[in-house]
Amino acid sequence: MKGLVLAGGSGKRLRPFSYSGPKQLFPIANRPVLFHALDQLAGADIRDVAVVVAPETAADVRAACGSGEAFGLRLSYIVQDRPGGLAHAVATARDFLGSSPFCMFLGDIVIGAELRPFAQTFAADAGASALLLLKEVDDPSAFGVAVVGPDGRIARLLEKPAVPPSRLALAGVYFFRAELHAAIERIRPSPRGELEITDAIAELLAQGLDIRFEELSAFWLDIGKRDDLLRANDAALDAWATRDIRGAVDAASVIEGRVRIAASATITRSTITGPVVIDEGVVLEDARIGPFCSLGPRVTVVRSRLDRCVLLADSRVEDIPRLFDTVLGRRASVQNVPGQHDGLRLWLGDDCCAEVSRPGH
Repeated sequence: MKGLVLAGGSGKRLRPFSYSGPKQLFPIANRPVLFHALDQLAGADIRDVAVVVAPETAADVRAACGSGEAFGLRLSYIVQDRPGGLAHAVATARDFLGSSPFCMFLGDIVIGAELRPFAQTFAADAGASALLLLKEVDDPSAFGVAVVGPDGRIARLLEKPAVPPSRLALAGVYFFRAELHAAIERIRPSPRGELEITDAIAELLAQGLDIRFEELSAFWLDIGKRDDLLRANDAALDAWATRDIRGAVDAASVIEGRVRIAASATITRSTITGPVVIDEGVVLEDARIGPFCSLGPRVTVVRSRLDRCVLLADSRVEDIPRLFDTVLGRRASVQNVPGQHDGLRLWLGDDCCAEVSRPGH
């Protein structure tokens, strides 16, 4: 079985963070989202993997993932010349896929379940042309939606319906056999101008082929919108954070719960409440961090309190009484200036600086 990871798209809904890099490289629990997909495929013993990239982000993705050796994979890169839909991405990768069964994994989602059991189920079921992972959600209108008939089988699929007939969303992980390629050749672009994977699967159903599904019980999140970043970070920290303290922590500091501190981090007169991950080169002085915070490489926090925050590399927070529900891009900074001040909620892209006032200063 081969793997196909989709890492194209413009990430318009994730701006300003997608202005300076592909959304699939945004860190969740200090690890790029795309890396989670590659880890999942490696864990399922799917070693031959292609990453479909957009022309404008191909270099960034290739630089981050390399040959795949770090993941135990053999990575290839395929450029999709335009955002033509998921089925178009499969068609673009047809030479790589050949006649092999494959797992298609969207590079901007995080799932809490292991992929291996689903891969094994599909491999053992030679009669299934596809296996789809589904997740029940409150508002499926932003996703592909599956309708399951009274016989317990998938009856139909719709792409982003205005009035969803079910709450079962396609979770962005699919297993296919080679019949899919002929189905894609028979479909036409949707009103959005894209070749929809839901239409291709519907074509398989029309041919009388068997489409199976599994419903995810573990968490499933995509990072299509800004608020999703914090939700995904919360879920990943809650599920995967461990206590591993390697940095320099002075005697005046208190570390509570599941906190991971990298070896070159320096913690001085600070309190950290997990789950929290702290990357290399982080400096904390007189800070209160957590819960649910991810601090990227070389972040500095001085005389400030953070909770439910994601701070990317080289960002800085200084003299802020409380920063919450916040994402800071690379090299962004938040600091005090004289005047009035209360709590803050910020979305700052790379290289931004926010100055806030504080009474009596």
